[in-house]
Amino acid sequence: MKLLRPIAIALLLVGAFFYFTTYRSGGFRLVDSPAPKVEITEAASNEPLDIEEQNNISVYRKNIGSVVNITSRIVALDFFYGLVPQDGQGSGFIIDREGHILTNYHVIADARQIDVTLHNRKKYRATVVGADSSHDLAIIQIKAPDLNAMALGDSKSLQVGQKVYAIGNPFGLSGTLTSGIVSSIRQVQEPNGVTIDEAIQTDAAINPGNSGGPLLNLHGEVIGINTMIAGNPGVDQSAGIGFAIPVNTAKAVLNDLLTLGRVRRPALGVVTIPISPDIADELGLPADYGLLIVQALPGGAAARAGLKGGTERAYLGNIPITVGGDLIVGIDNQDVQDQQQLAHVMNSHRAGDTVKVTFYRGKRKMDIQVTLGEARQQV
Repeated sequence: MKLLRPIAIALLLVGAFFYFTTYRSGGFRLVDSPAPKVEITEAASNEPLDIEEQNNISVYRKNIGSVVNITSRIVALDFFYGLVPQDGQGSGFIIDREGHILTNYHVIADARQIDVTLHNRKKYRATVVGADSSHDLAIIQIKAPDLNAMALGDSKSLQVGQKVYAIGNPFGLSGTLTSGIVSSIRQVQEPNGVTIDEAIQTDAAINPGNSGGPLLNLHGEVIGINTMIAGNPGVDQSAGIGFAIPVNTAKAVLNDLLTLGRVRRPALGVVTIPISPDIADELGLPADYGLLIVQALPGGAAARAGLKGGTERAYLGNIPITVGGDLIVGIDNQDVQDQQQLAHVMNSHRAGDTVKVTFYRGKRKMDIQVTLGEARQQV
């Protein structure tokens, strides 16, 4: 009992201290605190889409079912010379109901197995129908029902500033749409050395995985095949500069790829030198531009049509040449000033096509029809 008395007194003193210092003075109270009120601004529902948004959606819905994801498997050697499978990703698009798919050659190059995934996530094994490394184009085929083909447009009259769309699978993200404009039309060279005449430069975001996918115009028609991006070395992503192969280049070789599996490269069958105003003045030529035929190859297209090479030896600087041959100044009413322009004309044709060649023989300007031969090798 003696032990409990000090404890009771202590508790009494603590209670009295709490009563007079805290509770009675109101320093400690339990109160209901109102919840903080947050004011937000809500947008009006069902705002109408503007014309540009409606067109973006229309182009996407019209074409997304025809764009495919391509997975190619190659076999490489590791450090110990062991065979190691490696997968690559790319895009492509369906061009007919038979399951033919147009893509880049570099997407399927050296592949031992090619798989195609449609937008509905169904996967099919593909076979290579035709390949053209010189144009970086290839056609593969799948066997699948109810396929919708994309409409191929015309890339001949493209203008800088036109609206374009790219659909593909960048970084494996399927069904991605980006938009931009035609930034330029120029000749470019791919990392593997392939030269693309009149490549379509665009600022529409193109990244790894977009290769082989379609570049579309405002109406949703294919005007190009996305193939390459420009960027800083070692940085494998878009820098706002992408390039596409013009669809007219692809259309010119489609029939050969589908029927022969290769492209019958057209050839005029001539050896030429480009003419500048200085050379024209020195040689007394009737035009200050064009390609002077040094030799019309025996049995070639030009020789069969009657075009003639040079017969007189001369020197261009220290280089011996043969002069006196015909001077080509145009093909199909297009001026031809150098070998690059001649190559551009050839890229829009195939072996067996007939073209009109405009040339000078002496001082006389003439036209002649030439049926293009097939190039047996690339020089």
